[in-house]
Amino acid sequence: MHLFYLHGFASSAGSTKAAWLAERLAPFGLSLHCPDFNQPDFHGLTTSRMIGQVDDAIAALPSGPVVLIGSSLGGFVAWHAAARQSAAAARRTPIERLVLLAPALDFGANRRMGDLDADGIDRWRDAGYLDVFHHAFGETLRVGYELYSDAAGYDSFAVQDSDAPPTVIFQGRRDDAVDPAMVQRFSRGRAAVELHLLDDDHQLHDSLELIWRRVVELLELEPGA
Repeated sequence: MHLFYLHGFASSAGSTKAAWLAERLAPFGLSLHCPDFNQPDFHGLTTSRMIGQVDDAIAALPSGPVVLIGSSLGGFVAWHAAARQSAAAARRTPIERLVLLAPALDFGANRRMGDLDADGIDRWRDAGYLDVFHHAFGETLRVGYELYSDAAGYDSFAVQDSDAPPTVIFQGRRDDAVDPAMVQRFSRGRAAVELHLLDDDHQLHDSLELIWRRVVELLELEPGA
């Protein structure tokens, strides 16, 4: 089994959650693959590029099932990376399950992005770039408008259950970055999606132990396996 952690926007492969997951998986003999979406540069970040990085990372592995754990924007990427493999059984390394943490499933369709309202997004479009504080680098960096415009080509709600693997979503009710009501609408009526609404915010820090217990159950982990 190959496990991937897909980090969120303005984060990195060395994020707190990535390190936490890697530490928890180690006793089970499992490594955590963490593509760095900041490479080759942050300015040119797009959903298409991130999905391509995931595809390339999976293709480089020996055959075996893949589990994608995606956080925030990484959850959006995970959903669409899995949706692209409509014939999962035909892949050497099929994506067999998704675990999404506060996934930004309406990214590119929502006229809000964090603190940006519709006018802010229009100013981003007109300037061609947006200055954002990058938590991993500890400084303000520019990201191109293509991040938003490219994402508009990926409609999470249009993906059918038959085109996605079994999916578990953990979403905080007090999330001010991803709308919990949107995640509920997305999950409603999808037999392949299991939604856990938690009394937590976007970071889900207070729920990590609960999330971990469910991950152990889902993946049927045993020490040394």
